[in-house]
Parts: sequence; structure tokens; C-alpha cells
Amino acid sequence: MKKSWLTLLLGLGTGCLHMVFGQKSTDALTQRAPLSDCIQYALENQPLLRQSVIDQKIADRTVRSAQAGWLPQLNAGYNLVHNLQLPVTLIPDANTGERRPVALGARNTSSVSFSLSQAIFNRDVLLANRTADAYRVQATQVTAQNKIDVVVNVSKAFYDVILTQRQVDILNEDITRLQRSLQDATNQYQSGVVDKTDAQRARIALNNAVAQRKQFQDQVGAKQQILKQYMGYPPNERIRLTYDTLQLANEAALDTNLLVDPQNRIEYQLLQTQGRLLDANVQYNRWAYLPTVNANANYNLLFQNNAFTQLYSQAFPNSLIGLSVLFPIFQGGRRVQQLRIAELQVDRLRWDRTALVSAIDAEYAQALSNYKGNLANYLALQENLQLAQDVYRIINLQYRSGIKTYLDVTIAEADLRTARLNVFNALYQVLISKLDVQRALGTISF
Repeated sequence: MKKSWLTLLLGLGTGCLHMVFGQKSTDALTQRAPLSDCIQYALENQPLLRQSVIDQKIADRTVRSAQAGWLPQLNAGYNLVHNLQLPVTLIPDANTGERRPVALGARNTSSVSFSLSQAIFNRDVLLANRTADAYRVQATQVTAQNKIDVVVNVSKAFYDVILTQRQVDILNEDITRLQRSLQDATNQYQSGVVDKTDAQRARIALNNAVAQRKQFQDQVGAKQQILKQYMGYPPNERIRLTYDTLQLANEAALDTNLLVDPQNRIEYQLLQTQGRLLDANVQYNRWAYLPTVNANANYNLLFQNNAFTQLYSQAFPNSLIGLSVLFPIFQGGRRVQQLRIAELQVDRLRWDRTALVSAIDAEYAQALSNYKGNLANYLALQENLQLAQDVYRIINLQYRSGIKTYLDVTIAEADLRTARLNVFNALYQVLISKLDVQRALGTISF
């Protein structure tokens, strides 16, 4: 099986740097589905990509159909006629000179004809030859563009799901800790060490964490369905996403010194291909002033007899070869206008290319700015998480020693939970903005 490689700059997930496009089944993804396998499955099963592959085949067949005009065109025909009344003409009698009606032809006639034509010069088939490669390339580039969209959409949806799953995991850990805190506060209240409010605060914090976890759990299912949609995955099939949080954090880095090159973008390449097609169209309209030349050959068999049963007893063949030349002399100025339209379309495409280059530069600047901001925020939140962990650990020890109140513990727990959630949300934003930068650079390739 032919192997292809999907390279995402500095990686988009574990195993995402190099992927072999083999067939992935839903059974495998129900057991283990890293990002690389999700992308691989999407490239094989996403309906839009399946349609793009079909469009490539249609383009190839269309080119072949247009080029078939260069081949000899052979046709056959058959005709059978029974004359109910024969036409007559008046012929003078040789003896008397009197005009007498005489029937013309036979009551039954039949013919079999064969015709052969060969295009020598025809601007339609010339255009088909000149644009065949560009037409196929255009269909391939559209498929490539759709693949890039699928890779980006699946990656973003994958990160969104695992972020939400990680938030559920964090809340599970917090709920376990809050349950222990509630038990400790209840025991201390029953022992008369603290008042009732400590246990009530612990219950409030626990209830809030449980409610928040329920919200995230419901979001996981909805976001998984979005991921399945982007993958072309059966909506009722189970999928088990796997990821390495440490690896994702390590892969958040990106070389910000790269310069954007519009020619790396598939959109720019599509405009170049479209330019080739428009240039060919200009030449096609210039050919409108040239004649159409065809070589022709015909062979006919004619059968005639008044008795139908003896119609095919004798054949009267005839044949010919010839050359036909059609000169277009005057068409009301239509050819001039069509040529001018084709030239204006070329000029318009140049401005499309200029606008695209400007848009790509702006897109890259915006994506890079977002990435740098999100990365700075992520690094700051990582430091905040370390501080929140230290603060909670110290305040919890002080509370157990009777130095701090339970309100201080509750605040420290809330700060720690918020810091942990914020770190993963910031990591998600970094990975998303990194994808946008890579897309702007045109480095998502396969």
C-alpha cells in the first residue's frame, strides 16, 4: 500500500508528526484513539473528502471525454422506407411525343451508411489538450484544501474534548479532597472544636464542585459528537480518546521567527492553477478566427426494389472522401467581445492574487499575535498553579493546627481549582492558536 506522511510543524499530538495512511476501523478507535489515529480515520472516511476524491475522478473522466475529439469519429446509420405513393414525372413519348406520367424510384428503399471524420484543427479539442493537466491539478488541489480543513477541524475538536475531559478529572480529584474536608469539618464540629459553619462551608464547596463536574461531563458527550462529525465517525459508535498531557505541553512551542510565504498556501496554488486555465481560455478565444478543418469519408449501401422480399437482393454502393474547412468570417463582433472578456478575467485574477497575499500576511500576523499572547498567558498560569498549590498546602496545615479558619481553606481550595482549570484552558488556547499559525504559514501538508 502506498504510504503518505502527514507532517504538522513541531507536532500536533502524540504520533502526529509521521502517520501512515492505513485503514483504521472503528473497533481500533473504541480501544485507543490518539490524535494521529483520529486524523487518519478522518482522511479516510470524512464525507467531504470522499466527495473530493470522486470529484477528482470526475475531472479525469471529463478531460478524457474532451480529448476524445482528437480520435476518429465513426458512425453508422440504417434507413428503411416503404413509399405508399411514388412521385411521378411527365416524360414525352418517343413515338407520339405525348407526355406520359412515369413513377420515379422503387416502392421499397433501404440504405446502410458508414461515416468517418477526423479533426485536423478544432479549437475545442486544442483547449482540452492545453488544460488537461491544469484541470486535473485543480481537482487535486481542492482535495488537498479539504484535507487541510479536516486536519485542523479534527485537531481543534480533539483538543476541545480532551480539555473538557481533563477538567472533569480535575473536579473528580477536588471532589475527593472536598469530601475529606467535609468529613474533617464534621468531625471537628461534633467534637466541639469548630462551629457548624465550617461543615456548612465544606458542604457548599462540595455541592458547587459536583454541579460544575456535571456540566463538564455533559459537555464531553456533546463535544465528542462534534469530533465524530468532523471525522466522519459513526455517531452511535464509542470512541476512546487517549492523550499525553505532558507531551502536549511540551509541544506547545513554535518557532515564531518563520516568515510567511504565500506560495505555500493551497489557496494561492489554486489561484495559480486558475490562472493557467484563464490563460488557456484567452488563447482559445483567439483561435476563434481560425478555420475548423476536418477530414471525412463515407461509404453507403443503397437497396431498392418494388418487391419487399427481394429488397436486399442487390446493393448499389457509393463512397467518398473529402476535406471540409469552415471559415468564420463575421459573427457580429461576438468573438471580439469574448476575447476581451477572457482578458479581463485574467486581469481580475491578478487582483485576486494581490488581495490573497495581503490577506495571508494579515492572517499570519493575527495568528502569531494570538499565539504569543496565549503562550505568555499559559506560562503565567503555570506559575500561578504552583503558587496556588503551595498556598493551599500551607493554609490546610495551618487550619489543622488551629491557626487558620476554614474560610481560608475554602478560598485556597477554590483558588487551586480555578488555577488548575485555567492552566488546561490556556494550554488548549495555545494549541488552537498554534494550529492557526501553521495554517497561515501553509505548513500543514501531507
